[in-house]
Amino acid sequence: MQKKIALIGTAWPFRGGGIASFNERLALAFMAEGFDVTIYNFSLQYPSFLFPGKSQYSDEPAPKHLKIVVCINSINPFNWFKVGNQIKATKPDLVVVRYWLPLMGPCLGTILRMIKKNRFSKIICIADNIIPHEKRPGDKPFTQYFIKPVDGFITMSKKVMDDLRKFTQTKAIQTQHPLYDNFGEALSKEAARNYLQIPTDSNTILFFGFIRKYKGLDLLLQSMKILKDQKEKDPSILLPTLLIAGEFYDDQLQYTNLINELGIADLLDLRTHFIADNEVKYYLSAADFVIQPYKNATQSGVTPLAYHFEKPMLVTNVGGLAGMVPDGKSGVVVEPNPEAIAEGIKKLYQLGENFYLPQLRQEKEKYSWSHLTKAIKELANL
Repeated sequence: MQKKIALIGTAWPFRGGGIASFNERLALAFMAEGFDVTIYNFSLQYPSFLFPGKSQYSDEPAPKHLKIVVCINSINPFNWFKVGNQIKATKPDLVVVRYWLPLMGPCLGTILRMIKKNRFSKIICIADNIIPHEKRPGDKPFTQYFIKPVDGFITMSKKVMDDLRKFTQTKAIQTQHPLYDNFGEALSKEAARNYLQIPTDSNTILFFGFIRKYKGLDLLLQSMKILKDQKEKDPSILLPTLLIAGEFYDDQLQYTNLINELGIADLLDLRTHFIADNEVKYYLSAADFVIQPYKNATQSGVTPLAYHFEKPMLVTNVGGLAGMVPDGKSGVVVEPNPEAIAEGIKKLYQLGENFYLPQLRQEKEKYSWSHLTKAIKELANL
C-alpha cells in the first residue's frame, strides 16, 4: 500500500522564492519515490502588517501534479485544532513540517499535537532556523512549544544544529541544502543578457534574493565604492556592474541614501522587484559571479541556486556559508567587511570563471534531493 506524507508548509499560491519552492520540489522528490504526498498550505501565512514585501501571492499558475490543500490560518487557534484533526484523521505515515520563524510556533505546535493523538504518524521537522536572524519577543517560548511533539529534525547547517541543541536532544541529522533545480536549465550568458537587456560584453556580478539587513547589501555597496576608488588610481583594475535582483524586505530609503552618498549609482543595475520563478534562470545565467555578503546566516537558498546554474560565488565567513562554498573551489570565502569583499571580487575575476567550474561541478554532486529524502526516511524509520 502506498505510504502517505503530509507536508506542512508554504506553497502556491504564496510566492516562490525559498520555502515555497523548496516544499514543492521536496514533494516531487518524494512522489518520484512512490509516496502519496499532500501539501497542507496556509490560507493566511502572515497578517498584512507583518509582511515586509509588496504581495505574498504569486501571479504564476498552480504547479502541476501537486496536491495542495489551502487550510492553515497562522493566527486563528480554532483553525489550528480543526486542521490538526483533519490531518490526524488521514493517518499519514509521515508528517514533514517546515520551521523557519518562531512566530509560527504556536500554530504549528498545536497542529502537531493534534496529529500525534493518532499514535501513528511520525513527525519530522526541517528546521531552517531555530533562533531567527531578526529576533522578536516570544522567540524562545514559541520555539520550545513547537519542538516538543517533533520526533526528529533535519538541519542544513551546523549553526542551526547548534541552536537546536540549546532546546532539545531529540535525534537530528544535518544534511546539505539541495539544489534548486526547478527553475529551468541554464541559458547562455549572451541569451540571458539579451533578455534582461544587459550589455553582452559587460562584467556583471549578482546580488540575488529578498533584501534584508542580515544579507549585507550595504557592505557590498561599500565594496563597490572601494573598487571604484581603486580604479581611479589604477585603470587596470576591473570594475564590474552590480546587478541587484530582488524585492526590498527592508527600508529601501536607507539603501538609496547610501548609494547616493557613495556615488556609485553608475555601477548598479537595480531590478528591485519580486523575481518570479520563470525569471530566475535569466538572472543567474547572466551573471559572472554570485555575491553573498551576509552579516550572519544559517544557510542560504541562493547557494544551491548558484550551484545549479554553475556560478562561482563569493560568500562571507558566517554561519554555514563557508561550509557550502569551499574557498578556492566553488568560489571565495571572505570576512564580512567591505574591504575583504572588494578583494574577493577582484580575486574572482583574476582567476576567472573557468578556474572554478571543474571544482564547482564536483561539489555540486553533493546537493541531490535524494540525500534529503533519505535522511528524513531514516529519522522516521521508513
